[in-house]
Amino acid sequence: MTVREAAALLRQKDNILILTHRRPDGDTMGCAAGLCAALRQLGKRAWVLENPEATALNSSYTAPYLAPADAAPDFVVSVDIAARQLFFPAAEKYLDRVDLAIDHHPSQEFFARETCLEANRAACGEIVYAICRELGEITREIALPLYAAVATDTGCFVYANTTANTHQVAAALMETGIDYFFVNKRHFRTKSRRRMKLEADMVEHMEFFDQGRGVFMAVPLSLMESLQATEEDAEDLSSLAGLIEGTDCGAVLRQLPGGDWKLSLRTGANGRVNATQVCRKLGGGGHAMAAGATIPGTLEEVKEKIRAAVAETLAESEG
Repeated sequence: MTVREAAALLRQKDNILILTHRRPDGDTMGCAAGLCAALRQLGKRAWVLENPEATALNSSYTAPYLAPADAAPDFVVSVDIAARQLFFPAAEKYLDRVDLAIDHHPSQEFFARETCLEANRAACGEIVYAICRELGEITREIALPLYAAVATDTGCFVYANTTANTHQVAAALMETGIDYFFVNKRHFRTKSRRRMKLEADMVEHMEFFDQGRGVFMAVPLSLMESLQATEEDAEDLSSLAGLIEGTDCGAVLRQLPGGDWKLSLRTGANGRVNATQVCRKLGGGGHAMAAGATIPGTLEEVKEKIRAAVAETLAESEG
């Protein structure tokens, strides 16, 4: 479904519920808030399902739009959700009721009745912006969360996924008069002391692989507990691995409460390692340069699985 078709479909609907994904980032939360604001501007009843996994940083965008506990939607939209496994517990009852999925992941599973997919977009926020523009005027209320969506999924426009369209969308959103400096300072230029200590430990204990071109960084639960670190302190730790000179395959491993490890894999623009292909071998997915998976086992077992998946992916690309 094209952007124009998605907008036309939304114009026909009312009593709409918008879903975000597990461990929500700025893209999914910003998209949900921006789309909800645009729909309400049309006089529609629209809500965002509260995501208990959201940090205070990102939940502020959706706070004005949260659905009441007794919500009974007639139309369900997901934003930035590529796979069924990314539905958080409260959203799982809508797994088979998603009417429209808006997404930018090549690994999209097409679980919805209709899908608006543009896998060449750096952020889902770029697609939602285009839909909102079809729906009507882009006000500041719509623009600010969408700017956060685009900025956060591109690392403040420095990741290799950033395109000319990304900058054009950001510029259009800035022209509405939003306080973009506040957004960027909040997300990219402010770190808690606990966050700084997390990063210091990750650097101290990093381990290289793949002839020094890959790097592992780990965040065990014991580290989070010893520093009394929160989810907000640990947000977007995956970006740290991409800063190390001479590497193009950064694997950040975060231990989850059940003991499994969440892999965030970031690879270089040179295309040597395809992150999606590696993560698919591990039960996950994502983009060519940014993908993820949840892997069971001890830390050493998980590292070995990742090494094997990277080696297999490289062998396939060379073959």
